[in-house]
Amino acid sequence: MSPTTRPNLRAWQQEALTSFLDHRPRDFMAVATPGAGKTTFALTLARTLLDDRSVERVIVVVPTEHLKVQWSEAAGARFGMSLDPHFTNSSAVNPAYDGVVVTYAQVGMHPFKHRAVASARRTLVILDEIHHAGDAKSWGDGVREAYDDVRHRLALTGTPFRSDDSPIPFVRYEEDGEGHQVSRSDYTYGYSEALRDGVVRPVVFLAYSGQARWRDSAGDEYEARLGEPLNAEQTARAWKTALDPKGEWIPAVLQGAHTRLEQVRRNMPDAGGLVIASDTKTARAYAKHLEKLSSTPVAVVLSDEPGSSERIKQFSDSTDEWMVAVRMVSEGVDVPRLAVGVYATSASTPLFFAQAIGRFVRSRMPGETASVFLPSVPVLLGLAENLEKQRDHILGKPDRPKEGWDDDLLADANKTQNEPDEPSSYESIGAIAELDSLIYDGSTYGTGTLAGSTEEQDYLGLPGLLDADQVKALLRKRQEAQLDAREEQERARKEKEAAEAKRQEIYGIKPASKSTSTSDEVASEEIPRLRKELNTIVSVVAGRTGRPHGAVHTEARKACGGPPTALCSAEQLRDRIAYLRSW
Repeated sequence: MSPTTRPNLRAWQQEALTSFLDHRPRDFMAVATPGAGKTTFALTLARTLLDDRSVERVIVVVPTEHLKVQWSEAAGARFGMSLDPHFTNSSAVNPAYDGVVVTYAQVGMHPFKHRAVASARRTLVILDEIHHAGDAKSWGDGVREAYDDVRHRLALTGTPFRSDDSPIPFVRYEEDGEGHQVSRSDYTYGYSEALRDGVVRPVVFLAYSGQARWRDSAGDEYEARLGEPLNAEQTARAWKTALDPKGEWIPAVLQGAHTRLEQVRRNMPDAGGLVIASDTKTARAYAKHLEKLSSTPVAVVLSDEPGSSERIKQFSDSTDEWMVAVRMVSEGVDVPRLAVGVYATSASTPLFFAQAIGRFVRSRMPGETASVFLPSVPVLLGLAENLEKQRDHILGKPDRPKEGWDDDLLADANKTQNEPDEPSSYESIGAIAELDSLIYDGSTYGTGTLAGSTEEQDYLGLPGLLDADQVKALLRKRQEAQLDAREEQERARKEKEAAEAKRQEIYGIKPASKSTSTSDEVASEEIPRLRKELNTIVSVVAGRTGRPHGAVHTEARKACGGPPTALCSAEQLRDRIAYLRSW
């Protein structure tokens, strides 16, 4: 095939291409943040090597069936390369094609077949999202067996780390001086660099907390607040309760996300939203909620159903508002118009989180922003705050913490020795949604407010077109305005209390005793108010210090003593409020 006109390259793509061509190594690993354009870089390199006859065949290995079609279409439309996405383990290579696109699973099932295809000609193998080659031993062994003797191997990933010690084939590991093997890339282009260059959108995370209530098999009810320091079981159940489609939390968050999407579509008329769900049942339930809000059909993409790839493509090519998916759209799938996301899943490893957020950062024009709604759970807040952090894959790291809610612990906690017709050990009662904070560029903003409030609308109404510096400046301005309003409310409340005390003194009215029969009623009003006041102050302290909300709650509890916030008396809450006011 004759040389073909190629797309203009971004600066990082040209640098990476030059780095490869200057040395032409057998192995080259490029790490680039999701949305930066790894596919364009790889296909440009492939086109270059085909044109100068360094290679005669191109093989692309991808994680999913959908990506086979996506790579093939990009190669044909933009580079004049024909890559067969329908090649199977039982078919022969069509000589009319420049190469094939296969999945890691295909290679793992029949590595010798793929070795024959790769060794028949001088071949470039592109290993897309290569960390998946460590997902199963058969995949890793198969990739090594099939491609250990090819001319060039180009490894691509946006997340060169895993949560386990499975080595990734053809990745170079080096000693870090502490007995660990650390992955090393040949070219790295991170999120912070891409944001600086305007290649990706700035992402604002809107973290929602709220009181969650559930019941165990004995009929005992429990209550906990998302975002506060809890043990693993409490966190798991509060989180699960919040995501329950039958409760109040998820409908309120979906309403907020839809309001945000409507605002974004004023400047980006085709902007779309994506809800990432934990399982098929909840995905369909979330879609029903969205159908009540959306003016367009809601696409539901389930990885175990036929036609999922076609539904993704149809949504991508349309201007419809919402898609709900179970994991399938979390990695590699290119839907550039996605601008609003709801992270409504229990998956919380750094790898999955980074890939999921990568669906929303693909910039098409200057000023586009992305908004992601998520539960105010410490592990997710930490991942959001460290979005720009580069991670390498480390082998042999001891005591690697388990991320997210502990599914094994939750399953064990839910075990029951009862007969099948007896009640299970967990029953969701409900959860109320509150906008806890906004996270941007590693900093926390916002003062905590109920879903549907005017203060929430202030943030949901942020303009859809802002550059990174404008986002930061506007968030800071909104927070200062809310803090001023809160301080004015507190001043007015104290003035009212002082005036009432003065009136009672003038007329000789004896103040009501706390031991009167109305004490329960007073506590039922005072404790929720004090909790809200405490959470507001925690938000303020977190915003000013850059510390996570959970860490501030923990510091106050250590200093003042007492139980978790949900079990505190009014006096204990006042002590913590006073402590934090002194910071």
